[in-house]
Amino acid sequence: MSQTSLTAGAGEAPQFYLTDEHDHPEGASTMLGFWIYLMSDCLIFAILFATYGVLGGNYAAGPAPKDLFDLPLVALNTSFLLLSSITYGFAMLTMVQNRVGATQAWLAVTGLFGLAFLSVEIYEFSHMIHEGATPQRSGFLSAFFTLVGTHGLHVTFGTVWLVTLMVQVGRHGLIAANRRRLMCLSLFWHFLDVVWIGVFTFVYLMGMLR
Repeated sequence: MSQTSLTAGAGEAPQFYLTDEHDHPEGASTMLGFWIYLMSDCLIFAILFATYGVLGGNYAAGPAPKDLFDLPLVALNTSFLLLSSITYGFAMLTMVQNRVGATQAWLAVTGLFGLAFLSVEIYEFSHMIHEGATPQRSGFLSAFFTLVGTHGLHVTFGTVWLVTLMVQVGRHGLIAANRRRLMCLSLFWHFLDVVWIGVFTFVYLMGMLR
Protein backbone atom coordinates (compact mmCIF):
# COMPACT_ATOMS: atom_id res chain seq x y z
CA MET A 1 0.00 0.00 0.00
CA SER A 2 1.31 3.43 -0.92
CA GLN A 3 2.26 5.74 1.92
CA THR A 4 2.46 9.51 1.74
CA SER A 5 5.43 11.12 3.47
CA LEU A 6 6.00 14.70 4.48
CA THR A 7 9.48 16.21 4.45
CA ALA A 8 10.54 19.74 5.22
CA GLY A 9 13.99 21.23 5.69
CA ALA A 10 14.86 24.38 7.48
CA GLY A 11 13.04 27.28 5.84
CA GLU A 12 11.61 24.99 3.14
CA ALA A 13 7.98 24.38 2.32
CA PRO A 14 6.74 20.86 3.12
CA GLN A 15 6.64 18.44 0.17
CA PHE A 16 4.36 15.45 -0.25
CA TYR A 17 5.50 12.39 -2.20
CA LEU A 18 4.79 8.68 -2.54
CA THR A 19 7.42 6.47 -0.96
CA ASP A 20 6.57 3.36 -3.00
CA GLU A 21 5.06 4.60 -6.26
CA HIS A 22 4.62 1.61 -8.58
CA ASP A 23 5.65 1.49 -12.23
CA HIS A 24 3.07 1.51 -15.01
CA PRO A 25 3.29 -0.88 -18.00
CA GLU A 26 4.90 0.76 -21.02
CA GLY A 27 2.27 2.30 -23.30
CA ALA A 28 -0.57 1.96 -20.79
CA SER A 29 -1.09 5.71 -20.55
CA THR A 30 -1.00 6.04 -24.36
CA MET A 31 -3.82 3.58 -24.93
CA LEU A 32 -5.90 5.01 -22.09
CA GLY A 33 -5.46 8.53 -23.41
CA PHE A 34 -6.39 7.44 -26.92
CA TRP A 35 -9.58 5.74 -25.70
CA ILE A 36 -10.51 8.98 -23.92
CA TYR A 37 -9.93 10.86 -27.17
CA LEU A 38 -12.17 8.43 -29.08
CA MET A 39 -14.91 8.93 -26.52
CA SER A 40 -14.68 12.69 -27.02
CA ASP A 41 -14.92 12.14 -30.78
CA CYS A 42 -18.03 10.03 -30.19
CA LEU A 43 -19.60 13.00 -28.43
CA ILE A 44 -18.73 15.31 -31.33
CA PHE A 45 -20.32 13.03 -33.91
CA ALA A 46 -23.33 12.41 -31.65
CA ILE A 47 -23.93 16.17 -31.58
CA LEU A 48 -23.55 16.41 -35.37
CA PHE A 49 -25.97 13.52 -35.92
CA ALA A 50 -28.47 15.13 -33.54
CA THR A 51 -28.12 18.44 -35.37
CA TYR A 52 -28.73 16.76 -38.70
CA GLY A 53 -31.74 14.99 -37.23
CA VAL A 54 -33.24 18.37 -36.34
CA LEU A 55 -32.28 20.30 -39.48
CA GLY A 56 -32.27 17.50 -42.07
CA GLY A 57 -35.82 18.24 -43.19
CA ASN A 58 -35.42 22.02 -43.50
CA TYR A 59 -34.93 22.50 -47.24
CA ALA A 60 -35.94 26.20 -47.41
CA ALA A 61 -37.60 25.59 -50.80
CA GLY A 62 -34.23 24.30 -52.02
CA PRO A 63 -33.01 20.90 -53.20
CA ALA A 64 -33.83 17.80 -51.15
CA PRO A 65 -31.73 14.62 -50.76
CA LYS A 66 -33.50 12.97 -53.72
CA ASP A 67 -32.39 15.88 -55.90
CA LEU A 68 -28.74 15.73 -54.86
CA PHE A 69 -27.63 12.28 -53.73
CA ASP A 70 -26.16 9.79 -56.19
CA LEU A 71 -26.76 6.64 -54.16
CA PRO A 72 -24.74 4.20 -56.37
CA LEU A 73 -21.73 6.53 -56.14
CA VAL A 74 -22.10 6.82 -52.37
CA ALA A 75 -22.41 3.03 -52.11
CA LEU A 76 -19.18 2.67 -54.09
CA ASN A 77 -17.51 5.16 -51.77
CA THR A 78 -18.76 3.21 -48.76
CA SER A 79 -17.19 0.04 -50.17
CA PHE A 80 -13.85 1.86 -50.46
CA LEU A 81 -13.86 2.69 -46.76
CA LEU A 82 -15.07 -0.73 -45.66
CA LEU A 83 -12.40 -2.42 -47.77
CA SER A 84 -9.78 -0.15 -46.21
CA SER A 85 -10.84 -1.44 -42.81
CA ILE A 86 -10.27 -5.02 -43.98
CA THR A 87 -6.85 -4.24 -45.44
CA TYR A 88 -5.83 -2.49 -42.23
CA GLY A 89 -6.82 -5.65 -40.38
CA PHE A 90 -4.45 -7.60 -42.64
CA ALA A 91 -1.74 -5.07 -41.81
CA MET A 92 -2.25 -5.73 -38.10
CA LEU A 93 -2.08 -9.49 -38.66
CA THR A 94 1.22 -9.21 -40.52
CA MET A 95 2.49 -6.85 -37.81
CA VAL A 96 1.90 -9.58 -35.21
CA GLN A 97 3.93 -11.93 -37.43
CA ASN A 98 6.73 -9.31 -37.53
CA ARG A 99 6.60 -9.08 -41.34
CA VAL A 100 7.66 -5.52 -42.06
CA GLY A 101 7.32 -5.64 -45.84
CA ALA A 102 3.84 -7.17 -45.79
CA THR A 103 2.72 -4.70 -43.14
CA GLN A 104 3.93 -1.80 -45.25
CA ALA A 105 2.18 -3.20 -48.33
CA TRP A 106 -1.18 -3.56 -46.57
CA LEU A 107 -0.84 -0.08 -45.08
CA ALA A 108 -0.20 1.29 -48.58
CA VAL A 109 -3.33 -0.44 -49.92
CA THR A 110 -5.31 0.99 -46.98
CA GLY A 111 -4.01 4.46 -47.78
CA LEU A 112 -5.03 4.10 -51.44
CA PHE A 113 -8.56 3.14 -50.42
CA GLY A 114 -8.63 6.14 -48.09
CA LEU A 115 -7.54 8.45 -50.92
CA ALA A 116 -10.19 6.94 -53.22
CA PHE A 117 -12.84 7.62 -50.59
CA LEU A 118 -11.72 11.23 -50.21
CA SER A 119 -11.59 11.75 -53.99
CA VAL A 120 -15.20 10.63 -54.41
CA GLU A 121 -16.32 12.78 -51.49
CA ILE A 122 -14.57 15.85 -52.89
CA TYR A 123 -16.22 15.19 -56.26
CA GLU A 124 -19.62 14.91 -54.57
CA PHE A 125 -19.13 18.17 -52.69
CA SER A 126 -17.88 20.06 -55.74
CA HIS A 127 -20.78 18.79 -57.86
CA MET A 128 -23.33 19.86 -55.24
CA ILE A 129 -21.77 23.30 -54.88
CA HIS A 130 -21.67 23.67 -58.69
CA GLU A 131 -25.42 22.97 -58.70
CA GLY A 132 -25.96 25.75 -56.16
CA ALA A 133 -26.43 23.43 -53.18
CA THR A 134 -24.05 25.30 -50.89
CA PRO A 135 -23.97 25.03 -47.08
CA GLN A 136 -25.73 28.38 -46.62
CA ARG A 137 -28.62 27.37 -48.93
CA SER A 138 -30.67 25.61 -46.22
CA GLY A 139 -30.51 24.05 -42.78
CA PHE A 140 -30.37 20.62 -44.39
CA LEU A 141 -27.32 21.48 -46.46
CA SER A 142 -25.57 23.20 -43.54
CA ALA A 143 -26.01 20.10 -41.37
CA PHE A 144 -25.06 17.79 -44.24
CA PHE A 145 -21.80 19.53 -45.13
CA THR A 146 -20.84 19.84 -41.46
CA LEU A 147 -21.44 16.17 -40.62
CA VAL A 148 -20.02 14.60 -43.76
CA GLY A 149 -17.21 17.16 -44.00
CA THR A 150 -16.13 16.52 -40.40
CA HIS A 151 -15.92 12.81 -41.13
CA GLY A 152 -13.95 13.55 -44.29
CA LEU A 153 -11.47 15.64 -42.30
CA HIS A 154 -11.00 12.72 -39.92
CA VAL A 155 -10.24 10.41 -42.85
CA THR A 156 -7.78 12.99 -44.18
CA PHE A 157 -5.94 13.21 -40.87
CA GLY A 158 -6.01 9.42 -40.58
CA THR A 159 -4.42 9.07 -44.03
CA VAL A 160 -1.67 11.55 -43.13
CA TRP A 161 -1.11 9.64 -39.88
CA LEU A 162 -0.93 6.37 -41.83
CA VAL A 163 1.73 7.73 -44.20
CA THR A 164 3.71 9.04 -41.23
CA LEU A 165 3.63 5.60 -39.60
CA MET A 166 4.77 3.96 -42.83
CA VAL A 167 7.82 6.22 -42.76
CA GLN A 168 8.46 5.37 -39.10
CA VAL A 169 8.13 1.64 -39.72
CA GLY A 170 10.43 1.92 -42.73
CA ARG A 171 13.10 3.62 -40.62
CA HIS A 172 12.83 1.77 -37.31
CA GLY A 173 10.92 -1.42 -38.07
CA LEU A 174 8.15 -2.90 -35.96
CA ILE A 175 9.51 -1.78 -32.60
CA ALA A 176 7.21 -1.64 -29.58
CA ALA A 177 6.49 2.08 -30.03
CA ASN A 178 5.49 1.65 -33.69
CA ARG A 179 3.29 -1.33 -32.83
CA ARG A 180 1.50 0.78 -30.24
CA ARG A 181 1.03 3.60 -32.74
CA LEU A 182 -0.33 1.20 -35.34
CA MET A 183 -2.81 -0.14 -32.79
CA CYS A 184 -3.99 3.39 -32.00
CA LEU A 185 -4.46 4.16 -35.69
CA SER A 186 -6.31 0.86 -36.06
CA LEU A 187 -8.83 1.94 -33.42
CA PHE A 188 -9.19 5.32 -35.10
CA TRP A 189 -9.65 3.87 -38.59
CA HIS A 190 -12.26 1.32 -37.55
CA PHE A 191 -14.04 4.03 -35.57
CA LEU A 192 -14.33 6.11 -38.76
CA ASP A 193 -15.82 3.11 -40.55
CA VAL A 194 -18.49 2.72 -37.86
CA VAL A 195 -19.32 6.44 -38.05
CA TRP A 196 -19.58 6.29 -41.84
CA ILE A 197 -22.02 3.38 -41.67
CA GLY A 198 -24.17 5.66 -39.52
CA VAL A 199 -23.78 8.50 -42.03
CA PHE A 200 -24.63 6.26 -44.98
CA THR A 201 -27.73 4.91 -43.25
CA PHE A 202 -29.02 8.03 -41.50
CA VAL A 203 -28.12 10.66 -44.10
CA TYR A 204 -28.14 8.95 -47.48
CA LEU A 205 -30.50 5.96 -47.24
CA MET A 206 -33.08 7.64 -45.00
CA GLY A 207 -32.70 10.86 -47.01
CA MET A 208 -33.70 9.06 -50.22
CA LEU A 209 -36.82 7.73 -48.47
CA ARG A 210 -38.09 11.19 -47.50
